[in-house]
Amino acid sequence: MITKANRNTARQRRHLRVRKRVNGSTERPRLNVFRSNQHIYAQVVDDITGQTLVSASTLEKAFRVEIPNGGNMEAARQVGSLVAKRALEKGLTQVVFDRGGYLYHGRVQALAEAAREAGLEF
Repeated sequence: MITKANRNTARQRRHLRVRKRVNGSTERPRLNVFRSNQHIYAQVVDDITGQTLVSASTLEKAFRVEIPNGGNMEAARQVGSLVAKRALEKGLTQVVFDRGGYLYHGRVQALAEAAREAGLEF
């Protein structure tokens, strides 16, 4: 029987495998994605200093008004374009994409493509 806890443990193990290879630097930080059933989160992280440079999620007040359901493709696209806009304002043009152990499909793919269209390179 596959339970939610087992699925999340498997995702965390996949994420650790990816993180062995994917590291963000000051010149090229890491764009990390986390998704839950109801929300999606994205943050740009400098792993050398351990700081979050930019973040966006569906929990922000502006999203709650525009998009009441944060767990769909449109919300993921909005978060992707917003995190890219904020990163470009800080002078970050290149990032390394960290899918967080999730398949590159659905909401994760929508967020990544929206960030690319908004001007981030990865």
